[in-house]
Amino acid sequence: MAKTILITGATSGFGRACAEYFAGAGWQLILTGRRSERLEQLQTQLGVAVRQIISLDIRDREEVFEKLGSLDDIDVLLNNAGLALGLEPSWDVNIDDWETMVDTNIKGLMYCTRALLPQMVKRNSGHIINIGSTAGAWPYPGGNVYGGTKAFVQQFSRNLRADLIGSKVRVTILAPGMAESEFSDIRFKGDVEQAAKVYQGVEALRPEDIAETVFWIVSRPAHVNINAIEVMPVDQAWGPLAVHRQGK
Repeated sequence: MAKTILITGATSGFGRACAEYFAGAGWQLILTGRRSERLEQLQTQLGVAVRQIISLDIRDREEVFEKLGSLDDIDVLLNNAGLALGLEPSWDVNIDDWETMVDTNIKGLMYCTRALLPQMVKRNSGHIINIGSTAGAWPYPGGNVYGGTKAFVQQFSRNLRADLIGSKVRVTILAPGMAESEFSDIRFKGDVEQAAKVYQGVEALRPEDIAETVFWIVSRPAHVNINAIEVMPVDQAWGPLAVHRQGK
């Protein structure tokens, strides 16, 4: 019997690539996202692999529990939906952008996890994969609240593992580095030219790279839990600590 994966934020980037990859591997898909027309297009593209599409804003707690709380046979929850907004310094940022990132990257992930985790615990089977970011471990100018939200995802994933000890439910955090997708288009609010500069001269990760990694994670034997994976393109690495020199 085919396994079922529920993917949040399935309409673009990592989510869409994972939907396509898992469909090709014979899985059943439940796909969620805010853009219903894109969900419908994806359903048409992937055909019978798509068991259900759910138009959903994960920031809305009542909607999440109403639409996801009754699902009782999800093998994998891929908490993929998330975003970054802006690169302004902390004192100049739009506070609405901060709240949107917190509501999506933290609260939305919490709601989806809480809605689906009870059925996994009851069945003593399941896997939660949380998409984090290297920004959750390594700071950069302008990363402020985005990095903070992804640090939450990292620690939340660890604490889920602690809560689930003794059960067969697995938890993984996957933290990508620079990846070329709609991510930067959204960060810069549709400024395609500014978004393109992020990847100029760099061979960044592709959504397909993340999809392959997610599939590898869920394909490990049932007694194996991949706690965390951090993945960067070869063209990205850590830099030296910043030092400001007086008079420079």
